[in-house]
Amino acid sequence: MMKSWIKAFRLRTLPLAVSGWMVGLSIAGNASDLNPSIAGLTLLTAMLLQILSNLANDFGDASSGVDTHRTGEARMVSSGNITAAAMKRAMVLFAILAFVSGCYLLYLAFAEDWVTAIIFLAIGLIGIAAAIKYTVGKNPYGYAGFGDVFVFVFFGIVLVFGTYYLQTQTLDWQVLLPASSLGLFSVGVLNVNNIRDIESDKASGKHSIPVRLGRNRAVIYHIILLTLGILSSLIYVIFTFNNWWQFLFVPVVGLLAKNINAVKNKPSVELDPYLKQMAISTLLFSILFSVGQLLS
Repeated sequence: MMKSWIKAFRLRTLPLAVSGWMVGLSIAGNASDLNPSIAGLTLLTAMLLQILSNLANDFGDASSGVDTHRTGEARMVSSGNITAAAMKRAMVLFAILAFVSGCYLLYLAFAEDWVTAIIFLAIGLIGIAAAIKYTVGKNPYGYAGFGDVFVFVFFGIVLVFGTYYLQTQTLDWQVLLPASSLGLFSVGVLNVNNIRDIESDKASGKHSIPVRLGRNRAVIYHIILLTLGILSSLIYVIFTFNNWWQFLFVPVVGLLAKNINAVKNKPSVELDPYLKQMAISTLLFSILFSVGQLLS
């Protein structure tokens, strides 16, 4: 049973949460002293929201029948390894854990600034609701092709900029550039997933971006995502240039090119390894970008 729950948590997606947190933290480290407690709680909250989203996705896909045609890894509810009732309870548990962790985080960061705390609390509640509504309930927005917007906003803008602001409590709009990079790469991970499942999603009525665009245009979309992701961080480094260590992330372009080549040329059913490769490439980008920031 524990193996089934670990599979339901889909731990291979957690690098996306770690990546955005790492980039936001490294930029904040150049602007102020870091608070370890706030940093740790930021990461914990992000990971809890990621797991909540994965559990909701497992439950929602099984409830809607999408898993009947799935070409990728089997989900736990649809395979019968976890009951729908147990998955619902797990979703409630992780929603509560994310809420409690988030509230304590806001208390530590904004104990004397309740206005900002309330704004962040509202963003967090929207994040919890969005994670669940992605594939659960009537007319889930993930099935209408709006999942890309959710991933870009929460795994890019909110996570990176939010991590930065929680540490510095200052606004630097240039941070939106690397935040956009993480958002675009995270959407790239989702896009590989959706291209892999394009036929099964089409058969089950899930209108992802690749289903709407078709395979060829979805590949062009993928190229645009990854290209803009690299360009955003390059522009940020140019604007904030101190030394050449800041360009340490540039070799990741080779891994992104490999991913693009696979998405372009391999059959959809053979793309599952490149979903993991795209997630690892995003994590490696974040590590190298962050090291470059710290060395600058």
